[in-house]
Amino acid sequence: MIYCISKKMDVAGSHQLTLPYDSKCSRLHGHNWTITVFLASDKVDENGMVTDYTHIKKAIHGYLDHGNLNELLPFNPTAENIAAWVVRQFPQCYKAIVEESFGNVAQAYDDEFPIDAKYLM
Repeated sequence: MIYCISKKMDVAGSHQLTLPYDSKCSRLHGHNWTITVFLASDKVDENGMVTDYTHIKKAIHGYLDHGNLNELLPFNPTAENIAAWVVRQFPQCYKAIVEESFGNVAQAYDDEFPIDAKYLM
């Protein structure tokens, strides 16, 4: 049996990007990010869960929401880098989607995830 779950949440946060070219994104600005976290496991815990949705929300939303991502994260907070950070927050996480604004979407996948991708949502 393979169990797959996802958690979608909105996160308000500011950031400014460090870029080698002139960009408005180099100035501090904010987004209402939509972050979707995907987890999978071949077993559930003693409660019948891959992980509790509230644990996901606390780790991602609880940490990032209404924060300055430059102060919270130890890297240039691009959507791609944030997606990779999200994947690393849970061992069962195989994918994260970060929508910075409508139409601007980044995804990161754990390319070493132990479950065959054909089972994943």
